[in-house]
Amino acid sequence: MPDFPAATEANLPVSPHGEDAARPGPTPPSSRERYQGLIWLVAAAFFMQALDSTIVNTAVPAMAEALNVTPLGMRTALTSYVLTLAIFIPASPWLCDRFGTRRIFAAAIATFTIGSLLCGIAQTLPQLVAARVLQGLGGAALMPVGRYVLVRSIDKRDFVRAMSTVATVGLLGSVLGPLLGGALAQFTSWRLIFLINVPVGMVGMWMNRRSMPDYRLDDVHPFDFAGFLLFAAASAMLLTAAEVASGGGGQWLRMSIYGALAIVFGSVYVWHSRRTDHPVADLALLRVRSVWVALAGNLFTRLGVSGMFLLLVLFLQVGCGWSPLMAGLMMVPQALGSIAAKWFINRLLNAFGYRRLLFYNTLMVAVLLASFALLGKASPMWLIALMVFVYGAFMGMQYTAMNTLIYNDLDVKYASMASSMASTAQYLSMSFGIALASLLMEALLQGHAHDAYIPAFRWTVLLLGIVTATASWVFSRLQQEHPARAAAAAG
Repeated sequence: MPDFPAATEANLPVSPHGEDAARPGPTPPSSRERYQGLIWLVAAAFFMQALDSTIVNTAVPAMAEALNVTPLGMRTALTSYVLTLAIFIPASPWLCDRFGTRRIFAAAIATFTIGSLLCGIAQTLPQLVAARVLQGLGGAALMPVGRYVLVRSIDKRDFVRAMSTVATVGLLGSVLGPLLGGALAQFTSWRLIFLINVPVGMVGMWMNRRSMPDYRLDDVHPFDFAGFLLFAAASAMLLTAAEVASGGGGQWLRMSIYGALAIVFGSVYVWHSRRTDHPVADLALLRVRSVWVALAGNLFTRLGVSGMFLLLVLFLQVGCGWSPLMAGLMMVPQALGSIAAKWFINRLLNAFGYRRLLFYNTLMVAVLLASFALLGKASPMWLIALMVFVYGAFMGMQYTAMNTLIYNDLDVKYASMASSMASTAQYLSMSFGIALASLLMEALLQGHAHDAYIPAFRWTVLLLGIVTATASWVFSRLQQEHPARAAAAAG
């Protein structure tokens, strides 16, 4: 097993696979124009994904009516996308090594754009799900490759600031997404919520040719195809078990079979990864405390919060009778709060370090999530907007801190694998979080009509708040940071 020395300024320029492994050719951006161009390229990819994920939520009732399914039945269109991301993200480091970051990033943008086009012309739910899977295939490389290139190209002292810039631009997609989704669903057609990605993807292709460095290897190790299949099977079986459970009807036998298969495939993968030189996900990285805490904390946090805004949209539209546009308008304060909070994350990390910040911030997120149980039909709009804004501000700090923690104690040569594992954990937990929120709502509704949405929503957010609170204990496992080290990490 290798050791994992902490990253320092001196060792940042080395290749992610060894000092002499990189192919001669394009080098990391050195001019200010190239440096900024790369940041905006990655930010554009994050924008496209954020726009697509948030724009769908406010249109779910309209899409469900057009496709002749229940609103909660639309969860398959949401979970299929994020599960595909999680399954195929582990392949991105090998693809980059083999074909180069520039080519893979371009292919990812193109595939995502084509998938968006097919989503826009889908006529049935199965067609939409298939197109969402294609979107996921493209999106699987966007975030991990983008993060990896930023880690490789940008000095660690500037990394948190660069990631904050990228995340802020991505959050602009979260601001526009709910408004566009609600407006398009109400005044035009929900199909345009997917077609809007096409021109954004074309701009991204042009920017990729100008600004993306081309990191690759001459001597690439064999791809861990067996490990990839085992990991994919375990993830698919686990989500299928959740889907079966949410279907009701006492299908405990089927759910148990799928759950048992997920455990078997996952256990076999752990055994396999310890006996192969280049596993698709290197579990040896879990020996670093900040890595396993970052992954586990991400899992429990997103398991609790990922389904929140789908639930809130359904609560406002189905439970309270709001229009799609007005429901979309209520999602905007969340993104604005996240953007505002990101300007303070460096100072907060400087003052408190990862351990204390994530511990207390996670508890606040859990409390704020549970507080949505106080809402009802008579709740004033300004109160809902204020609650969503505050919740978004704390979630913005949470996401930025969680997303940068995994790199805090790693040498840059492990950045590619760490980025892949972080993104995989993120999207797996998102898919399970959406499934969990839908499962709880289905169980609490018990087949009742729209009037049951409000009490079901209240109990669901209370339970999800408890799930989120468990992540604070995970973050408490971090070692206490020295002030100087926390300052360096914060940039």
